[in-house]
Amino acid sequence: MDINQLLHKSEFPRSSRYEPAWMMENQMGPNALWLAEWLAEGLPLSSGMRVLDLGCGRAMTSIFLAREFGVQVWATDFWITPDHNWQRALEAKVTDLVFPLRAEAHSLPFPQGFFDAVVSIDAYQYFGTDELYLGYLSRFVRPEGLLGAVMPALMQPIEGAPPEHLVTPQSNGKVFWEDGCWSFKTADWWRDLWSRNSSVTDVQIDTLRDGWRHWRDFEKALEIMGRSVFPSDAETLDSDHGRYIGFVRAIARKTEANTMNLYDPSIAVRIGVDR
Repeated sequence: MDINQLLHKSEFPRSSRYEPAWMMENQMGPNALWLAEWLAEGLPLSSGMRVLDLGCGRAMTSIFLAREFGVQVWATDFWITPDHNWQRALEAKVTDLVFPLRAEAHSLPFPQGFFDAVVSIDAYQYFGTDELYLGYLSRFVRPEGLLGAVMPALMQPIEGAPPEHLVTPQSNGKVFWEDGCWSFKTADWWRDLWSRNSSVTDVQIDTLRDGWRHWRDFEKALEIMGRSVFPSDAETLDSDHGRYIGFVRAIARKTEANTMNLYDPSIAVRIGVDR
């Protein structure tokens, strides 16, 4: 299959302007630019907005959002050092818009209501399945501000053990389904979780059409170019054909409500613990 056919997609016209080598060099999973572009289609981002990119990885999505929409992006990740992401911002000439830092998702160092929007691409499933987390994260967004996430997801529920094709070793020996995949949830699951939270409103949940195909194509491109960090999952994604594996997009708007920050150690002082 031709590499250009795999990487230049009419569904993602903005991403198609970016160098394939750059996308492959900085990838940490499914093509984050495609997912960021899909998310941005549902978010009214505009120049000058302050945006938290939570779990930004190698800051590709932060650079993309800064370039495409002129927003200021706090590129936040726990595993990737700010030094390396700052170098990428320098090379992309967006140092006036992208501000890298290291922080853990449950211990964010920002003031309440600081951001106009919070986004998370291919990371939210790692911490957002906690029923308390959306209330915590929303505290950093101003009233009427935006929250958006795209994450790998299930297209239908799994009852009992995972389907055989998801746990059968591929020809390269790689098994797709790992324990971490239990964080993949259906669109209905995410809709129920977000809709029950008083800190957000106007909840919109949907799935990416042919999401499995886009994921598979990027895996194939990495294989062809020898840029895979891990053995490819393309074989399993092809076998699945979107029956179970795809992507969910979640978007909401912040309300006036602020729930208690149950991750904040200062609560102990306020309620008199250990005085």
